Amino acid sequence: MSRKFYGRALLAAACLVLASAAIPRWSLAKEPLDPQAAQIAALAAQQAPALLRTLEALVAIESGSKDLEGLAKIRAAICARLEALGIAYQIVPGASPVATAPMILAKLTGRGSARIALIAHMDTVYQKGDSRKQPFRLSDGKAYGLGIQDDRAGIAVILHTLEMLKAAQVDSYGELTVMINADEEIGSPGSRETIMALGESHDLVISFESSGSRSDYVRLATSSIARADLIVKGRASHSGANPEGGRNALYELAHQVLQTRDLTDIRPGVKFNWTLAQAGTVANMIPPEARATADIRANKASDFDLIEAALRERISKTLVPETSIRLDFVRGRPPLVPNQKGLDVARLAQTIAAEIQWPLGILETPTGGGTDAAYAQARSTGAVIESFGLQGAGGHSDDAEYILVDSIRPRLFITTMLISRYSQQGTAVKP
Repeated sequence: MSRKFYGRALLAAACLVLASAAIPRWSLAKEPLDPQAAQIAALAAQQAPALLRTLEALVAIESGSKDLEGLAKIRAAICARLEALGIAYQIVPGASPVATAPMILAKLTGRGSARIALIAHMDTVYQKGDSRKQPFRLSDGKAYGLGIQDDRAGIAVILHTLEMLKAAQVDSYGELTVMINADEEIGSPGSRETIMALGESHDLVISFESSGSRSDYVRLATSSIARADLIVKGRASHSGANPEGGRNALYELAHQVLQTRDLTDIRPGVKFNWTLAQAGTVANMIPPEARATADIRANKASDFDLIEAALRERISKTLVPETSIRLDFVRGRPPLVPNQKGLDVARLAQTIAAEIQWPLGILETPTGGGTDAAYAQARSTGAVIESFGLQGAGGHSDDAEYILVDSIRPRLFITTMLISRYSQQGTAVKP
């Protein structure tokens, strides 16, 4: 049996189990579901096998943030699904002078007044060829694959939620906007303005990054992100005939990296890690230049002032004479901060989850991740909530990224019901 056929056989078997399960988890609810909830629960059970097939198709497409060809392929696949649903969309170019791929923007008009936006991203952190390390596969209740948790699952949940809304004839919202960008993993330079405008013009923004594998939750807080670029200038010389005539920029860079590695402990919630480094051009030359980049996370944007000051103080202590050091400190995403409107919507989602006996927590403390939800909140006067993708883990790893298959039906049910009930109750949500 070929590997390709075997993978498809596994998927078919999993879909059969999902479709034929005699007792869905929500049937354990203490009280009978109301007619709309019962209909949406049935639709979620029907959509779950199809969502797995969608994930398999999306995982097969490599689309790193700078892979314009791959991003065009996944964009076409998503647009084809929107066309099949009869949903009009636009391809919107990014606003950045950097060459980022365009985003997809779709709008649906309903008969109500609530304005709701659903956001996800189609780019990944991976490079061309990495799909060989992470082909789609099913094992022990998990679906593995390239970018499956971050953020193929978010795209799939949005697409199948749209299908469920259409099937259930839910149109109680005033405007439902879908935005899927292509540069989230590099800080959303081309899409951040669009995302901020969405937050400003909508009552509720739901972001579809993943929740955790151990517990499911609505996230109301994410970390702020910054980047430190360290550039060391030395002097080149022949590494065999005249090494003493040079000034080794790599030695100095190593010294600086080692003497700043403890900055993670400078404040609670701060995560400081050197993640990229480069030095030299050829093996037989003392490197005249070296550079490194640090990824920095913090609970509060103000913590970056302290981190930058500490970095500048440390790099003044050099190891190699006659080397010079430049620090570029770039502040990126702001934090997503909990507020009452977001908490009200999270509690409404929790109430919906309880109807199917699905444990859904509310996370109000950052854990190191930064997302586009923070940009959506930047100018928003409404609610912004995060983690409506599927449960999973292993994002940004090279062979262990997965989602929990068991989380598909509850997520589809909760998301569809949340859109319906939020729209019916208006913007002053009180579960």
